[in-house]
Amino acid sequence: MTLSFFDQFMSPTYLGVPLIALALSLPWILYPKPTPRWLNNRLITLQGWFINRFTQQIFQPLSLGGHKWAPLLASLMLFLITLNMLGLLPYTFTPTTQLSLNMAFAVPLWLATVIIGMRNQPTHALGHLLPEGTPTLLIPVLIIIETISLFIRPLALGVRLTANLTAGHLLIQLIATAAFVLLPLMPTVAILTAVLLFLLTLLEVAVAMIQAYVFVLLLSLYLQENV
Repeated sequence: MTLSFFDQFMSPTYLGVPLIALALSLPWILYPKPTPRWLNNRLITLQGWFINRFTQQIFQPLSLGGHKWAPLLASLMLFLITLNMLGLLPYTFTPTTQLSLNMAFAVPLWLATVIIGMRNQPTHALGHLLPEGTPTLLIPVLIIIETISLFIRPLALGVRLTANLTAGHLLIQLIATAAFVLLPLMPTVAILTAVLLFLLTLLEVAVAMIQAYVFVLLLSLYLQENV
């Protein structure tokens, strides 16, 4: 029983073909495409309002050079939210519970922000490794610590998203299993457990959206340091 709890995180295959590619391509099919009409329907209007509010909030502190990243980060935000939300449906697979996929998102984007900073303003980018007013004896130690913290950033991005979603899915499955087992034995406790499961599901919906937002927000902060 303990091992079966983790079966939901295994990448499904059909006839030897991994279905993670289908899971990654599905979100783009669900979103409506813009139309050349003067008046859009409610769904496209709501989608445009959400994207505009998100880009304004994320890119307001950034300079004009960082605004070029708006389409990429807005698309990544919608993509992660959709993957996380679809993963909460029954009999579905959540690709963002795979650390390899999250690292594939985090490492190239983090590396791009670092390369931009080293190319445009190398003195300012290297200045983050040594705070101003550091005692002479602490300079080598602080440079090593700041360098390690710099390279840990993409790992923290990927692990944070993976750990939060994995923990939420495990809690939902554990509580659902407990409610199913307790139903013939103690119906009252099973009903209370089902209510707890419903509240936890609502919490996981919020976590699915917040974690996608935090992922993109931290990338924008890294970009702000290097633009």
